[in-house]
Amino acid sequence: MRAPGFWSDPQSLAGRLLSPLGAAVGALTLRRMAKPGLRAPLPVVCVGNPTVGGSGKTPATRMVMRRLADGGHRPAVLTRGYGGSLKGPVVVDAAGHSAAEAGDEALLHAASGLTVLAHDRPAGAALAAARGATIIVMDDGFQNPSLVKDLSILVVDGAAGLGNGRVLPAGPLRAPFAPQMASRPAAARSSARASPRTPPSPPGSPAATCLPSAASAGRRNLSRRWERQARAMPCCGRSRTITPIPTPMRGNCWTKRRAPALPW
Repeated sequence: MRAPGFWSDPQSLAGRLLSPLGAAVGALTLRRMAKPGLRAPLPVVCVGNPTVGGSGKTPATRMVMRRLADGGHRPAVLTRGYGGSLKGPVVVDAAGHSAAEAGDEALLHAASGLTVLAHDRPAGAALAAARGATIIVMDDGFQNPSLVKDLSILVVDGAAGLGNGRVLPAGPLRAPFAPQMASRPAAARSSARASPRTPPSPPGSPAATCLPSAASAGRRNLSRRWERQARAMPCCGRSRTITPIPTPMRGNCWTKRRAPALPW
């Protein structure tokens, strides 16, 4: 589905007319995000985005999974299986499940590691733990409060940024941006380019105005070491480069419990 053209125009009449509805949607989403969630038996990393649509979450999730595996962890992807008919919880079999059942993204993850599909995320986390995982990586679900996240990584489209800065349906945001950043997630920029040497966004572009605000609001970062090693990740016929946004680090990425060191 192609995003409406007015989503990228802060001055559009359609965006202004729909902004009251967007304010209502945003308020409901923030109220939902504030609900308490259940604590999984494993540490949980969530790779999400502040906007609707694709931004590079799946290749970012694959990068996190690979680095965790390289560091000696046994990570499991937890996904809702967008586009599939299964509700789970079920371990996705890349050879035994179809895209109609599990969705394309779940099959992509399952081809390279343990992947659990579950609409009920706490139940999915329990299944991942039962299958021997030591850490969970959620592909999407940042705005879903059902499962407590130990670390969240928000992926922002490097070209589209936050669009017109309005909330659905007036714009692409799932909820007002600053409140979404209240949990101090890490921030990363994605770019649909085949090379990790992505040039900076031109002055005045949506990404150029969005990324500094993400940096100031996020208050966490992924280290320069990961930024230097960022690489293009194939996903659904495209390649995206995931580049962390430099943001001030405050304390440890993990809160409320001891967790294994992460490779960034």
